[in-house]
Amino acid sequence: MDIAKALAVIDRLCSGAFPAEHVRTDVGTAGPGYSIAELETSDDFWEDDGTRREEAEEQYECDRDGLGERLTERWGAPQALSLYSVLDRTVEGEDLLEPWASLSGHVPDVQLWRSTETGRWIALGVSQWNRELPFQLLAVVTDTDPP
Repeated sequence: MDIAKALAVIDRLCSGAFPAEHVRTDVGTAGPGYSIAELETSDDFWEDDGTRREEAEEQYECDRDGLGERLTERWGAPQALSLYSVLDRTVEGEDLLEPWASLSGHVPDVQLWRSTETGRWIALGVSQWNRELPFQLLAVVTDTDPP
Protein backbone atom coordinates (compact mmCIF):
# COMPACT_ATOMS: atom_id res chain seq x y z
CA MET A 1 0.00 0.00 0.00
CA ASP A 2 1.18 3.51 -0.81
CA ILE A 3 0.69 5.41 2.48
CA ALA A 4 1.37 8.82 0.90
CA LYS A 5 -1.34 8.21 -1.71
CA ALA A 6 -3.80 6.98 0.95
CA LEU A 7 -3.13 10.08 3.08
CA ALA A 8 -3.72 12.30 0.04
CA VAL A 9 -7.09 10.61 -0.55
CA ILE A 10 -8.07 11.07 3.10
CA ASP A 11 -7.02 14.74 2.99
CA ARG A 12 -9.09 15.29 -0.14
CA LEU A 13 -12.14 13.66 1.44
CA CYS A 14 -11.70 15.68 4.64
CA SER A 15 -11.79 18.97 2.75
CA GLY A 16 -14.27 18.09 0.00
CA ALA A 17 -18.02 18.48 -0.18
CA PHE A 18 -20.35 15.53 0.26
CA PRO A 19 -22.84 14.76 -2.53
CA ALA A 20 -26.59 15.19 -2.07
CA GLU A 21 -27.28 11.61 -3.20
CA HIS A 22 -25.53 8.24 -2.99
CA VAL A 23 -22.95 8.07 -5.81
CA ARG A 24 -19.94 6.09 -6.99
CA THR A 25 -16.78 8.24 -6.90
CA ASP A 26 -13.28 7.89 -8.32
CA VAL A 27 -12.14 6.30 -5.01
CA GLY A 28 -15.27 4.55 -3.70
CA THR A 29 -18.75 5.67 -2.71
CA ALA A 30 -20.28 8.74 -1.11
CA GLY A 31 -23.60 10.12 0.00
CA PRO A 32 -25.10 12.87 2.10
CA GLY A 33 -22.64 13.49 4.94
CA TYR A 34 -20.04 10.84 4.10
CA SER A 35 -17.41 9.49 1.71
CA ILE A 36 -15.89 6.01 1.71
CA ALA A 37 -12.58 5.42 -0.06
CA GLU A 38 -11.52 1.93 -1.10
CA LEU A 39 -7.80 2.38 -0.49
CA GLU A 40 -6.77 -1.20 -1.28
CA THR A 41 -8.57 -4.31 -2.55
CA SER A 42 -7.28 -7.89 -2.45
CA ASP A 43 -7.93 -10.75 -4.82
CA ASP A 44 -10.90 -13.00 -4.06
CA PHE A 45 -10.64 -16.34 -2.26
CA TRP A 46 -12.92 -18.68 -4.22
CA GLU A 47 -10.12 -21.20 -4.84
CA ASP A 48 -8.36 -20.85 -1.48
CA ASP A 49 -7.81 -23.45 1.24
CA GLY A 50 -7.72 -20.66 3.85
CA THR A 51 -4.00 -19.92 3.84
CA ARG A 52 -4.06 -17.04 1.34
CA ARG A 53 -7.11 -15.58 3.06
CA GLU A 54 -5.44 -15.60 6.49
CA GLU A 55 -2.30 -13.99 5.07
CA ALA A 56 -4.34 -11.33 3.29
CA GLU A 57 -6.35 -10.57 6.42
CA GLU A 58 -3.14 -10.11 8.43
CA GLN A 59 -1.65 -7.88 5.72
CA TYR A 60 -4.74 -5.68 5.51
CA GLU A 61 -4.81 -5.26 9.28
CA CYS A 62 -1.10 -4.32 9.21
CA ASP A 63 -1.75 -1.82 6.41
CA ARG A 64 -4.65 -0.32 8.41
CA ASP A 65 -2.45 -0.05 11.49
CA GLY A 66 0.43 1.51 9.54
CA LEU A 67 -1.83 4.14 8.03
CA GLY A 68 -3.42 4.60 11.43
CA GLU A 69 -0.03 5.50 12.89
CA ARG A 70 0.18 8.42 10.48
CA LEU A 71 -3.31 9.59 11.39
CA THR A 72 -2.44 9.28 15.07
CA GLU A 73 0.45 11.70 14.48
CA ARG A 74 -2.12 14.22 13.23
CA TRP A 75 -5.07 13.73 15.55
CA GLY A 76 -3.89 11.71 18.53
CA ALA A 77 -4.76 8.19 19.57
CA PRO A 78 -7.81 6.71 17.83
CA GLN A 79 -10.94 5.42 19.47
CA ALA A 80 -11.64 1.75 18.80
CA LEU A 81 -15.25 1.36 17.67
CA SER A 82 -16.86 -2.05 17.30
CA LEU A 83 -19.67 -2.09 14.74
CA TYR A 84 -21.19 -5.39 15.94
CA SER A 85 -23.82 -3.66 18.08
CA VAL A 86 -24.63 -1.36 15.16
CA LEU A 87 -25.23 -4.42 12.98
CA ASP A 88 -27.48 -5.94 15.65
CA ARG A 89 -29.47 -2.73 15.88
CA THR A 90 -29.95 -2.52 12.10
CA VAL A 91 -30.98 -6.18 11.91
CA GLU A 92 -33.56 -5.49 14.63
CA GLY A 93 -35.00 -2.75 12.43
CA GLU A 94 -33.51 0.38 13.96
CA ASP A 95 -32.96 3.08 11.35
CA LEU A 96 -29.35 4.21 11.85
CA LEU A 97 -27.59 6.86 9.84
CA GLU A 98 -25.08 6.24 7.09
CA PRO A 99 -22.30 5.43 6.73
CA TRP A 100 -22.46 3.47 10.01
CA ALA A 101 -25.49 1.31 9.16
CA SER A 102 -24.11 -0.13 5.92
CA LEU A 103 -20.52 -0.35 7.19
CA SER A 104 -21.63 -2.57 10.05
CA GLY A 105 -22.60 -5.29 7.56
CA HIS A 106 -19.03 -5.87 6.38
CA VAL A 107 -16.62 -4.03 8.70
CA PRO A 108 -16.44 -5.48 12.23
CA ASP A 109 -14.58 -2.55 13.80
CA VAL A 110 -12.88 0.72 12.95
CA GLN A 111 -10.17 2.99 14.26
CA LEU A 112 -11.75 6.43 14.67
CA TRP A 113 -10.34 9.96 14.81
CA ARG A 114 -11.89 13.42 14.81
CA SER A 115 -10.18 16.00 12.63
CA THR A 116 -9.22 19.07 14.61
CA GLU A 117 -9.33 21.14 11.40
CA THR A 118 -12.72 20.15 9.99
CA GLY A 119 -14.54 18.44 12.86
CA ARG A 120 -15.19 15.45 10.58
CA TRP A 121 -14.81 11.86 11.71
CA ILE A 122 -12.20 9.70 9.98
CA ALA A 123 -12.40 5.93 10.31
CA LEU A 124 -10.21 3.12 9.01
CA GLY A 125 -11.49 -0.42 8.73
CA VAL A 126 -10.96 -3.68 6.93
CA SER A 127 -13.98 -4.89 4.99
CA GLN A 128 -14.90 -8.33 3.77
CA TRP A 129 -18.45 -9.07 2.65
CA ASN A 130 -18.01 -12.86 2.67
CA ARG A 131 -15.15 -15.36 3.19
CA GLU A 132 -14.69 -15.84 -0.56
CA LEU A 133 -14.76 -12.15 -1.45
CA PRO A 134 -11.84 -9.69 -1.41
CA PHE A 135 -10.68 -7.69 1.58
CA GLN A 136 -10.74 -3.92 1.29
CA LEU A 137 -9.00 -1.29 3.35
CA LEU A 138 -11.55 1.49 3.74
CA ALA A 139 -11.19 5.09 4.85
CA VAL A 140 -14.43 6.75 5.89
CA VAL A 141 -14.87 10.51 6.28
CA THR A 142 -18.18 11.71 7.70
CA ASP A 143 -19.98 14.50 9.49
CA THR A 144 -22.27 11.91 11.11
CA ASP A 145 -21.41 11.08 14.70
CA PRO A 146 -20.83 7.39 15.41
CA PRO A 147 -23.83 5.65 16.94
